[in-house]
Amino acid sequence: MKTSDFDYHLPDQLIARHPLPERGGSRLLHVDGAAGSLADRRFAQMPELFRAGDLLVFNDTRVIKARLRGVKATGGKIEALVERVLSEHEALVFIRASKPPRPGMVLRFADAVQALVLDRVDDMLRLAFDPSRSVLEWLDAYGEVPLPPYLERAPEAGDDARYQTVYAREPGAVAAPTAGLHFDDAMLESLNARGVETAFVTLHVGAGTFQPVRVEDLLEHRMHTERYAIPQATVDAIARARQAGGRVCAVGTTSLRALEAAARRGALSAGEGETDLFITPGYRFRVVERLLTNFHLPRSTLLMLVSAFGGAELMRRAYAHAVAARYRFFSYGDAMLIEPAPGVLDSTK
Repeated sequence: MKTSDFDYHLPDQLIARHPLPERGGSRLLHVDGAAGSLADRRFAQMPELFRAGDLLVFNDTRVIKARLRGVKATGGKIEALVERVLSEHEALVFIRASKPPRPGMVLRFADAVQALVLDRVDDMLRLAFDPSRSVLEWLDAYGEVPLPPYLERAPEAGDDARYQTVYAREPGAVAAPTAGLHFDDAMLESLNARGVETAFVTLHVGAGTFQPVRVEDLLEHRMHTERYAIPQATVDAIARARQAGGRVCAVGTTSLRALEAAARRGALSAGEGETDLFITPGYRFRVVERLLTNFHLPRSTLLMLVSAFGGAELMRRAYAHAVAARYRFFSYGDAMLIEPAPGVLDSTK
Protein backbone atom coordinates (compact mmCIF):
# COMPACT_ATOMS: atom_id res chain seq x y z
CA MET A 1 0.00 0.00 0.00
CA LYS A 2 1.04 3.56 -0.68
CA THR A 3 0.44 6.78 1.20
CA SER A 4 -1.10 8.28 -1.93
CA ASP A 5 -3.87 5.65 -1.72
CA PHE A 6 -5.20 7.60 1.28
CA ASP A 7 -5.33 11.07 -0.22
CA TYR A 8 -8.40 13.18 -0.89
CA HIS A 9 -9.19 16.78 -1.77
CA LEU A 10 -10.61 18.89 1.05
CA PRO A 11 -11.79 22.44 0.43
CA ASP A 12 -10.28 24.75 3.04
CA GLN A 13 -13.67 26.10 4.09
CA LEU A 14 -14.71 22.65 5.37
CA ILE A 15 -12.03 22.68 8.10
CA ALA A 16 -13.85 23.44 11.37
CA ARG A 17 -11.66 26.11 12.93
CA HIS A 18 -14.02 26.77 15.84
CA PRO A 19 -16.35 24.48 17.79
CA LEU A 20 -20.11 24.68 17.40
CA PRO A 21 -22.05 26.47 20.17
CA GLU A 22 -23.18 23.10 21.59
CA ARG A 23 -21.01 19.98 21.89
CA GLY A 24 -23.76 17.71 20.59
CA GLY A 25 -24.75 19.98 17.71
CA SER A 26 -22.64 18.23 15.10
CA ARG A 27 -23.67 15.92 12.28
CA LEU A 28 -23.08 12.17 12.27
CA LEU A 29 -22.33 10.08 9.20
CA HIS A 30 -23.30 6.44 9.84
CA VAL A 31 -21.08 4.17 7.76
CA ASP A 32 -22.15 0.51 7.57
CA GLY A 33 -19.20 -1.56 6.43
CA ALA A 34 -21.25 -4.74 6.03
CA ALA A 35 -24.04 -3.17 3.97
CA GLY A 36 -21.76 -0.71 2.19
CA SER A 37 -24.20 2.10 3.02
CA LEU A 38 -23.99 5.70 4.22
CA ALA A 39 -26.64 7.56 6.22
CA ASP A 40 -26.71 11.22 7.22
CA ARG A 41 -27.79 11.82 10.82
CA ARG A 42 -27.37 14.24 13.69
CA PHE A 43 -25.10 13.42 16.62
CA ALA A 44 -28.11 13.93 18.90
CA GLN A 45 -29.61 10.81 17.27
CA MET A 46 -26.68 8.61 18.24
CA PRO A 47 -28.44 6.85 21.15
CA GLU A 48 -30.89 5.41 18.59
CA LEU A 49 -27.98 3.47 17.07
CA PHE A 50 -27.18 1.68 20.34
CA ARG A 51 -29.01 -0.91 22.41
CA ALA A 52 -28.97 -2.07 26.01
CA GLY A 53 -25.81 -4.02 26.78
CA ASP A 54 -23.61 -2.16 24.30
CA LEU A 55 -20.40 -0.67 25.68
CA LEU A 56 -18.75 2.65 24.86
CA VAL A 57 -15.04 2.90 25.72
CA PHE A 58 -13.78 6.47 26.21
CA ASN A 59 -10.25 7.86 26.49
CA ASP A 60 -10.08 9.90 29.71
CA THR A 61 -6.76 11.61 28.98
CA ARG A 62 -6.62 15.32 29.77
CA VAL A 63 -4.97 17.83 27.44
CA ILE A 64 -2.20 19.81 29.11
CA LYS A 65 -1.23 23.38 28.18
CA ALA A 66 1.75 22.04 26.31
CA ARG A 67 2.88 25.03 24.22
CA LEU A 68 5.43 27.47 25.65
CA ARG A 69 6.99 30.54 24.07
CA GLY A 70 10.29 32.03 25.15
CA VAL A 71 13.92 32.81 24.35
CA LYS A 72 17.34 31.21 24.38
CA ALA A 73 20.12 32.67 26.51
CA THR A 74 21.34 34.37 23.32
CA GLY A 75 18.00 36.16 22.97
CA GLY A 76 16.73 34.15 20.01
CA LYS A 77 13.01 33.39 20.08
CA ILE A 78 11.81 29.80 20.55
CA GLU A 79 8.53 27.93 20.65
CA ALA A 80 8.27 24.66 22.56
CA LEU A 81 5.70 21.91 22.40
CA VAL A 82 5.92 19.42 25.25
CA GLU A 83 5.50 15.99 23.70
CA ARG A 84 5.73 14.01 26.92
CA VAL A 85 6.17 14.69 30.62
CA LEU A 86 8.86 12.23 31.75
CA SER A 87 8.90 12.95 35.48
CA GLU A 88 8.01 15.66 37.93
CA HIS A 89 10.68 18.00 36.55
CA GLU A 90 11.64 16.67 33.09
CA ALA A 91 9.92 16.59 29.72
CA LEU A 92 10.57 15.75 26.07
CA VAL A 93 9.99 18.82 23.93
CA PHE A 94 9.83 19.77 20.25
CA ILE A 95 11.58 23.12 19.75
CA ARG A 96 11.08 25.60 16.91
CA ALA A 97 13.98 28.04 16.64
CA SER A 98 16.21 29.61 14.01
CA LYS A 99 19.07 27.52 15.45
CA PRO A 100 18.32 24.50 17.66
CA PRO A 101 19.42 24.83 21.30
CA ARG A 102 22.35 22.65 22.36
CA PRO A 103 22.74 20.53 25.51
CA GLY A 104 23.80 22.72 28.42
CA MET A 105 21.89 25.78 27.20
CA VAL A 106 19.31 27.47 29.45
CA LEU A 107 15.94 28.40 27.96
CA ARG A 108 13.48 30.87 29.45
CA PHE A 109 9.75 30.62 28.79
CA ALA A 110 7.07 33.28 29.34
CA ASP A 111 9.72 35.39 31.10
CA ALA A 112 9.12 33.17 34.14
CA VAL A 113 10.23 29.56 33.64
CA GLN A 114 13.80 28.35 33.19
CA ALA A 115 14.70 24.98 31.70
CA LEU A 116 18.06 23.34 31.06
CA VAL A 117 18.66 21.40 27.84
CA LEU A 118 19.93 17.98 28.95
CA ASP A 119 20.27 16.10 25.67
CA ARG A 120 18.69 15.31 22.31
CA VAL A 121 16.32 12.36 21.88
CA ASP A 122 15.60 11.77 18.17
CA ASP A 123 14.13 15.07 16.96
CA MET A 124 13.24 16.28 20.47
CA LEU A 125 15.10 17.77 23.42
CA ARG A 126 14.99 16.54 27.00
CA LEU A 127 14.59 19.50 29.33
CA ALA A 128 14.93 19.83 33.09
CA PHE A 129 12.56 22.51 34.39
CA ASP A 130 13.02 24.75 37.42
CA PRO A 131 12.38 22.32 40.32
CA SER A 132 10.47 24.87 42.41
CA ARG A 133 7.33 23.59 40.63
CA SER A 134 6.47 20.46 38.69
CA VAL A 135 6.40 20.51 34.89
CA LEU A 136 2.61 20.25 34.93
CA GLU A 137 2.34 23.19 37.33
CA TRP A 138 4.60 25.34 35.13
CA LEU A 139 2.55 24.43 32.06
CA ASP A 140 -0.74 25.12 33.78
CA ALA A 141 0.52 28.56 34.84
CA TYR A 142 2.28 29.68 31.64
CA GLY A 143 1.44 27.28 28.81
CA GLU A 144 -1.08 27.55 25.98
CA VAL A 145 -3.65 25.04 24.77
CA PRO A 146 -1.82 23.20 21.94
CA LEU A 147 -4.38 23.60 19.18
CA PRO A 148 -3.72 21.54 16.03
CA PRO A 149 -1.63 23.41 13.44
CA TYR A 150 -4.30 23.12 10.75
CA LEU A 151 -6.61 25.43 12.74
CA GLU A 152 -4.19 28.23 11.84
CA ARG A 153 -5.15 30.41 14.80
CA ALA A 154 -4.09 31.21 18.33
CA PRO A 155 -5.98 29.71 21.29
CA GLU A 156 -8.99 31.65 22.50
CA ALA A 157 -10.66 31.71 25.91
CA GLY A 158 -13.24 29.10 24.95
CA ASP A 159 -10.64 26.57 23.82
CA ASP A 160 -9.59 25.87 27.42
CA ALA A 161 -12.90 24.07 27.93
CA ARG A 162 -13.94 23.02 24.43
CA TYR A 163 -10.63 21.37 23.45
CA GLN A 164 -11.17 19.02 26.38
CA THR A 165 -13.70 16.21 26.88
CA VAL A 166 -16.20 16.58 29.72
CA TYR A 167 -14.82 13.39 31.30
CA ALA A 168 -11.08 14.21 31.00
CA ARG A 169 -9.20 13.42 34.21
CA GLU A 170 -5.69 12.03 33.55
CA PRO A 171 -3.33 14.87 32.46
CA GLY A 172 -0.75 14.07 29.81
CA ALA A 173 -2.12 14.56 26.26
CA VAL A 174 -0.92 17.26 23.88
CA ALA A 175 -3.89 16.72 21.57
CA ALA A 176 -7.51 15.99 22.41
CA PRO A 177 -9.15 12.61 21.71
CA THR A 178 -11.51 14.49 19.43
CA ALA A 179 -14.33 11.96 19.00
CA GLY A 180 -15.10 12.54 22.67
CA LEU A 181 -15.54 16.29 22.21
CA HIS A 182 -19.11 15.70 20.96
CA PHE A 183 -20.33 14.29 24.28
CA ASP A 184 -21.94 16.39 26.98
CA ASP A 185 -23.49 15.27 30.25
CA ALA A 186 -26.97 15.09 28.71
CA MET A 187 -25.78 12.70 25.98
CA LEU A 188 -24.05 10.47 28.51
CA GLU A 189 -27.21 10.37 30.61
CA SER A 190 -29.31 9.55 27.54
CA LEU A 191 -27.06 6.62 26.65
CA ASN A 192 -27.13 5.39 30.24
CA ALA A 193 -30.93 5.51 30.25
CA ARG A 194 -30.94 3.15 27.24
CA GLY A 195 -28.79 0.65 29.13
CA VAL A 196 -25.57 1.48 27.26
CA GLU A 197 -22.56 0.92 29.50
CA THR A 198 -19.42 3.06 29.63
CA ALA A 199 -15.77 2.29 30.43
CA PHE A 200 -12.47 4.15 30.18
CA VAL A 201 -8.92 3.72 28.99
CA THR A 202 -6.13 6.28 29.06
CA LEU A 203 -3.94 7.01 26.05
CA HIS A 204 -1.91 10.21 26.20
CA VAL A 205 -2.07 11.55 22.66
CA GLY A 206 1.37 12.73 21.55
CA ALA A 207 2.42 15.45 19.14
CA GLY A 208 3.29 12.71 16.68
CA THR A 209 -0.40 12.43 15.85
CA PHE A 210 0.06 15.54 13.66
CA GLN A 211 3.24 14.33 11.98
CA PRO A 212 2.68 13.57 8.28
CA VAL A 213 3.57 10.26 6.69
CA ARG A 214 6.72 11.24 4.80
CA VAL A 215 7.26 8.01 2.88
CA GLU A 216 5.25 6.58 0.00
CA ASP A 217 5.74 2.94 1.00
CA LEU A 218 3.81 2.36 4.25
CA LEU A 219 6.18 -0.44 5.22
CA GLU A 220 8.84 2.24 5.73
CA HIS A 221 6.76 4.44 8.04
CA ARG A 222 7.90 4.69 11.64
CA MET A 223 4.95 5.16 14.00
CA HIS A 224 5.29 7.42 17.04
CA THR A 225 4.81 5.80 20.46
CA GLU A 226 2.16 6.74 22.98
CA ARG A 227 1.53 5.70 26.57
CA TYR A 228 -1.66 3.88 27.51
CA ALA A 229 -3.30 2.26 30.52
CA ILE A 230 -6.17 -0.28 30.61
CA PRO A 231 -7.94 -0.61 33.99
CA GLN A 232 -9.17 -4.01 35.14
CA ALA A 233 -12.67 -2.51 35.38
CA THR A 234 -12.61 -1.92 31.61
CA VAL A 235 -11.43 -5.46 30.87
CA ASP A 236 -14.30 -6.74 33.03
CA ALA A 237 -16.83 -4.44 31.33
CA ILE A 238 -15.80 -5.72 27.89
CA ALA A 239 -16.18 -9.32 29.06
CA ARG A 240 -19.67 -8.57 30.43
CA ALA A 241 -20.73 -6.86 27.21
CA ARG A 242 -19.66 -9.82 25.10
CA GLN A 243 -21.40 -12.31 27.38
CA ALA A 244 -24.59 -10.26 27.12
CA GLY A 245 -24.38 -9.94 23.32
CA GLY A 246 -23.45 -6.27 23.46
CA ARG A 247 -21.11 -4.52 21.04
CA VAL A 248 -17.85 -2.83 22.06
CA CYS A 249 -17.59 0.65 20.53
CA ALA A 250 -14.37 2.62 20.80
CA VAL A 251 -14.92 6.36 21.11
CA GLY A 252 -12.06 7.58 18.97
CA THR A 253 -9.02 6.06 17.32
CA THR A 254 -7.03 6.58 20.54
CA SER A 255 -9.35 4.32 22.53
CA LEU A 256 -9.19 1.76 19.72
CA ARG A 257 -5.38 1.81 19.59
CA ALA A 258 -5.10 1.36 23.36
CA LEU A 259 -7.46 -1.62 23.38
CA GLU A 260 -5.96 -3.29 20.33
CA ALA A 261 -2.41 -2.70 21.60
CA ALA A 262 -3.25 -4.35 24.90
CA ALA A 263 -4.60 -7.41 23.06
CA ARG A 264 -1.79 -7.83 20.50
CA ARG A 265 -0.35 -10.90 22.18
CA GLY A 266 -3.56 -12.63 23.17
CA ALA A 267 -6.52 -11.91 25.39
CA LEU A 268 -7.11 -8.33 26.52
CA SER A 269 -5.50 -7.70 29.88
CA ALA A 270 -5.24 -4.77 32.25
CA GLY A 271 -1.99 -2.86 32.58
CA GLU A 272 0.14 -0.04 31.24
CA GLY A 273 2.46 0.16 28.29
CA GLU A 274 3.57 2.03 25.19
CA THR A 275 2.29 1.38 21.72
CA ASP A 276 3.53 2.10 18.21
CA LEU A 277 0.70 0.07 16.68
CA PHE A 278 0.24 1.08 13.03
CA ILE A 279 -3.12 -0.13 11.74
CA THR A 280 -3.59 -0.40 7.99
CA PRO A 281 -6.01 -2.37 5.78
CA GLY A 282 -5.56 -6.07 6.41
CA TYR A 283 -5.43 -5.69 10.19
CA ARG A 284 -7.82 -7.93 12.16
CA PHE A 285 -9.44 -6.25 15.18
CA ARG A 286 -9.48 -8.32 18.36
CA VAL A 287 -11.46 -6.07 20.72
CA VAL A 288 -13.29 -3.21 19.01
CA GLU A 289 -16.51 -3.93 17.09
CA ARG A 290 -17.70 -0.37 16.30
CA LEU A 291 -15.85 2.92 16.00
CA LEU A 292 -16.96 6.50 16.61
CA THR A 293 -14.49 8.96 15.14
CA ASN A 294 -14.06 12.35 13.47
CA PHE A 295 -12.90 13.01 9.90
CA HIS A 296 -9.13 12.77 9.55
CA LEU A 297 -6.38 14.46 7.59
CA PRO A 298 -5.51 13.25 4.08
CA ARG A 299 -2.58 10.83 3.93
CA SER A 300 -2.67 10.36 7.72
CA THR A 301 -2.20 7.21 9.78
CA LEU A 302 -5.66 7.78 11.28
CA LEU A 303 -7.30 7.71 7.85
CA MET A 304 -5.45 4.45 7.23
CA LEU A 305 -6.82 3.09 10.52
CA VAL A 306 -10.46 3.88 9.73
CA SER A 307 -9.97 2.44 6.23
CA ALA A 308 -8.81 -0.80 7.85
CA PHE A 309 -11.94 -0.87 9.99
CA GLY A 310 -14.67 0.21 7.59
CA GLY A 311 -13.10 -0.93 4.33
CA ALA A 312 -10.85 1.21 2.12
CA GLU A 313 -13.26 1.58 -0.80
CA LEU A 314 -16.24 2.45 1.42
CA MET A 315 -14.19 4.99 3.33
CA ARG A 316 -13.19 6.66 0.07
CA ARG A 317 -16.90 6.91 -0.75
CA ALA A 318 -17.69 8.16 2.75
CA TYR A 319 -15.13 10.95 2.59
CA ALA A 320 -16.22 11.98 -0.90
CA HIS A 321 -19.82 12.07 0.34
CA ALA A 322 -18.83 14.11 3.40
CA VAL A 323 -17.06 16.68 1.22
CA ALA A 324 -20.01 16.91 -1.17
CA ALA A 325 -22.49 17.20 1.73
CA ARG A 326 -20.28 19.83 3.38
CA TYR A 327 -19.57 18.08 6.64
CA ARG A 328 -17.17 19.87 9.01
CA PHE A 329 -13.72 18.25 9.21
CA PHE A 330 -11.04 17.52 11.83
CA SER A 331 -10.85 18.19 15.58
CA TYR A 332 -13.80 20.58 15.94
CA GLY A 333 -15.71 18.93 13.09
CA ASP A 334 -18.46 16.37 12.66
CA ALA A 335 -18.48 12.70 13.61
CA MET A 336 -18.69 9.31 11.94
CA LEU A 337 -19.97 6.02 13.39
CA ILE A 338 -18.41 3.10 11.53
CA GLU A 339 -19.67 -0.48 11.49
CA PRO A 340 -16.91 -2.94 10.56
CA ALA A 341 -16.40 -4.21 7.04
CA PRO A 342 -16.82 -7.97 6.49
CA GLY A 343 -13.83 -9.99 7.65
CA VAL A 344 -12.02 -7.28 9.65
CA LEU A 345 -12.98 -8.65 13.07
CA ASP A 346 -10.75 -11.43 14.39
CA SER A 347 -13.07 -14.45 14.66
CA THR A 348 -10.64 -16.19 17.03
CA LYS A 349 -10.94 -13.58 19.81
